[in-house]
Amino acid sequence: MTIFTKATCLAAFLSAGLAGAALAETTIRIGTVLAPDDPMGQGLDKFAAEVAEATGGEVTIEVFHNSQLGDTTEMLDQARAGAGVGTVTDVARLSEFVPSLAIMSAPFLFDTYEDADKFALSDAYLGWGDELAEEAGLVMLASNWYQGARHALTQKPVSSPADLAGVRMRTIGAPVWIETIRAMGAEPTPIAWGEVYSALQLGTIDAAEAQPTAIKGAKLYEVIKHVTKTGHIQLVTALVISADSWNELSDEHKKIVRDLAVENGRYASNLTIELGDKALADVAASGVTISEVDLAPFKAAVQSVYDDLNLTAEAQLVRDVLAK
Repeated sequence: MTIFTKATCLAAFLSAGLAGAALAETTIRIGTVLAPDDPMGQGLDKFAAEVAEATGGEVTIEVFHNSQLGDTTEMLDQARAGAGVGTVTDVARLSEFVPSLAIMSAPFLFDTYEDADKFALSDAYLGWGDELAEEAGLVMLASNWYQGARHALTQKPVSSPADLAGVRMRTIGAPVWIETIRAMGAEPTPIAWGEVYSALQLGTIDAAEAQPTAIKGAKLYEVIKHVTKTGHIQLVTALVISADSWNELSDEHKKIVRDLAVENGRYASNLTIELGDKALADVAASGVTISEVDLAPFKAAVQSVYDDLNLTAEAQLVRDVLAK
């Protein structure tokens, strides 16, 4: 016969409470295709540490670098399926679900990181984020993770769009990227970032486009000869997680996580800006030719992208928010 004393009941109550607390803990795995020393990787590691501290360990962020969780598209698919996974992604990939989001990757639109950061916190943009959660089961924690200006990486010198005719250039597989590269004169060739080095080495593609820190981080300077500073797209990316993971968090933890995502987005972005020039200098020191170019012909060539993808209204909205 079992006798239940007050002490036994108290122990059972505390045990149940502790079990409930354990169940309340949330772990989110954040993957990136970039290296740990990339500004995005450093920002994610800092974000993870600060979330753990601010939530008393009740929310754990585990960071996986160098495509350990797959390519960006694969990680987004995992998140949409309800896995506790997130990633840093170019916002244009999300335009499949909310077409207006493509404007964040539109060519020659944002002049500075500060412009992109301001628009990413505007009511209009945050409204698109709400649509994304409803349509795709993805929550954008922050869309101010700046990876830098994208430049053309080629085997031959480039001075105008005509020089890109017939050049198979790797780009991101979203319509705004594909149409931008096509308008610039090249043949857009979407492949996973982790395959770019070998594709250039084997001649499967002729060219690529990337930001300075990624050129260095992926050692693409070993398999290209020229970097032409076109800066055709400012790569503004978003930290995205599964809506299921987001909904597991308390309101208090949601605020902490979102505020720290924005704060560390700025930290990572400032690192990008700080390290970008040094990365290009290192690439030049490896023997790659770094060239300035007259951007006017490229800017003229890509104007059709806005009409072709029905982004003229969104472009005007950006100008209105930035008061330009």
